[in-house]
Amino acid sequence: MPSYQAFAAFYDELMEDARYSERCGYLLKLLERHGHPAGLTLDLACGTGSLTIELAKRGVDVYGADGSVDMLSEAMQKSMEEGLQILFLNQRMEELDLYGTIDTCFCTLDSLNHITDIEALRRAIDRVGLFMNPDGLFVFDVNTVYKHREVLGNNAFILENDRVFCAWQNTLTDNNTVAIDLDFFEEDNGVYNRYSESFCERAYTDGELSMLLEEAGFAVEAVYGDMTFEPPAPDEQRSVYVARMKNPRNRA
Repeated sequence: MPSYQAFAAFYDELMEDARYSERCGYLLKLLERHGHPAGLTLDLACGTGSLTIELAKRGVDVYGADGSVDMLSEAMQKSMEEGLQILFLNQRMEELDLYGTIDTCFCTLDSLNHITDIEALRRAIDRVGLFMNPDGLFVFDVNTVYKHREVLGNNAFILENDRVFCAWQNTLTDNNTVAIDLDFFEEDNGVYNRYSESFCERAYTDGELSMLLEEAGFAVEAVYGDMTFEPPAPDEQRSVYVARMKNPRNRA
């Protein structure tokens, strides 16, 4: 599992199009649409904590979990600068071990795609289910198979801002998996320092995701296109799932 050490340092600058404030508003409207108060909320795979902080600012009782110490270091620094006291846990998704139950779990910006083994994904969804209260909502988004095959696969991209230049190279492999190689170039007094990061993301079919959710006790209530309340289009690049806990397991 990659640590995302290099990526963590540049993540926020390169993810400016994530629209965290807008995404936070969308997620809260989504909860309203499904008649669900947020309650105690987990931001799973919270990264540098941008969404966690937005939720906390809007009064949500939220904490975050992520498998990368480097990402969480950025998250803690940002939350302190905002004057917020947010709990952040260093836990991988498939090893989630919370102190108690939750009412809502958000997992955004394709975080589940970073789990490329379906058995590991099964464990991750199962762990969310283990700590989810009855009628709780698991809301997550994923890159679609279409995006991996037609947009990301075997393509290269350039990302650039005042701080960093990033060369992004993708290679499409088996099981709708994309191998991603990132090279970051940061200027320091006329000298460019290079940092590299490599990881993979896998797209799962709706059938695969629905099966894993059902096994964990969830029922899929809706699937939307990204930041919409409409069904995903055939060329949708990101789908949003809303799953309700219907069959909680005995936790005694």
